[in-house]
Amino acid sequence: MIHQEQWQQLVAMIARHSPEDGRHFSPIDFLSFGRSSKPTSLTHIATWASFALVAQGQKALRMGEDVMHYGPGDLLLVTLDMPVQSCVVQATAEKPNLGVGITINETRLMHYLEHFPLQQIGAAVTNERGITVHKVAPPLVDAVIRLIELLDQPQDIPALAPLIEQEIFYRLLTGPEGPRILNMALTERPGNKVARAARWLRENFHHPLKMDQLASSVGMSISSLHHHFKAVTAMTPMQYQKQLRLNEARRLMLIDKLDAGTAGYRVGYQSASQFSREYSRFYGQSPARDVRMVAVGPEGLTPQQ
Repeated sequence: MIHQEQWQQLVAMIARHSPEDGRHFSPIDFLSFGRSSKPTSLTHIATWASFALVAQGQKALRMGEDVMHYGPGDLLLVTLDMPVQSCVVQATAEKPNLGVGITINETRLMHYLEHFPLQQIGAAVTNERGITVHKVAPPLVDAVIRLIELLDQPQDIPALAPLIEQEIFYRLLTGPEGPRILNMALTERPGNKVARAARWLRENFHHPLKMDQLASSVGMSISSLHHHFKAVTAMTPMQYQKQLRLNEARRLMLIDKLDAGTAGYRVGYQSASQFSREYSRFYGQSPARDVRMVAVGPEGLTPQQ
């Protein structure tokens, strides 16, 4: 169980390093903070291998049809890069939503595993969601607090941040999250094969999806890939590709000011009507109306009681 003093310390530290709403990066390349003084609407984002702690307030994340709430005492663990929807569901100006994020560097994790006694980890899991919520253990929170404390001693960051990162790896691997972390790292596990398939889709989403070629490239049958991919991501490969395409098309219209037809073609749609139809189904309104109404956005989620 997390000690109240420990959690209050984490709240104060995050508040000091994120004085304004938004995401705040730090001199430690794998450490960042987030703050929001009010609830936010659901926003489409891309996730990557990482974990997050919400020290104050509550957030929610939608992956496919799954909705996960997390707040103080919870650990949000992401073991697969994927498109999701996220929002702040509980925050006020007096008690803002405060969170800290730790990116899991997969290369450094692999190097750490080369010398790690794998017998200390439970049996690797299969068919696990790429994003899960767990209760966080006090030793992991303590390591995160000591990592944040290094920001006040920048001269110590080069020597000590890598050591605390290794401690964080140790805490994750020996905790209930260990099998999922291991599953992410071992190349022949189904979860890792799904990660490789997802990576190919992210890099080639504008090309037609040929399931036989994708399955062969990761060493799985079509049926096995479909089964494991949906078990991990809550989406089929085709749904995953569609979300990537629509997210990028929306970005092209909002940021690069492309018209709907050009944006749809750029992300791989050959039919403007199909693009408009799928965009409307996904975002709840036509591309043109969505761009006009982006300041309002979709509705968020209510706090979990």
